[in-house]
Amino acid sequence: QVQVVESGGGLVQAGDSLRLSCAVSGRTFTAYAVGWFRQSPGKEREFVASIRWNGGNTYYEDSVKGRFTISKDSAKNTVYLQMSGMKPEDTANYFCAASSLFYKEGNYYKAPRTYSYWGQGTQVTVSS
Repeated sequence: QVQVVESGGGLVQAGDSLRLSCAVSGRTFTAYAVGWFRQSPGKEREFVASIRWNGGNTYYEDSVKGRFTISKDSAKNTVYLQMSGMKPEDTANYFCAASSLFYKEGNYYKAPRTYSYWGQGTQVTVSS
């Protein structure tokens, strides 16, 4: 059984910072990448950032580049999303997901269909 558990969401003001955490566990599970996605009411789930478990290559959606940083602590099997300079348009339910698939091309790790294991989501609200 693979578990993906997000934490750290909340209500912040525009310009503030917030850090989300994603703990991945599973006795026989090997993650090749972990990604963050977000979804607002009435919108499709969109890619935010992802990180390869081995090597640490990172990928970002254009609107968060320079503001968000994804990182991992392998010893804790945890991935973090540090968000700074937050904007009201960052308001969404943020989901963490783990992929057991290996792709040489990093763009695959921007697609929700690459990920088999998803958390329940954590709400982030940015007030103006």
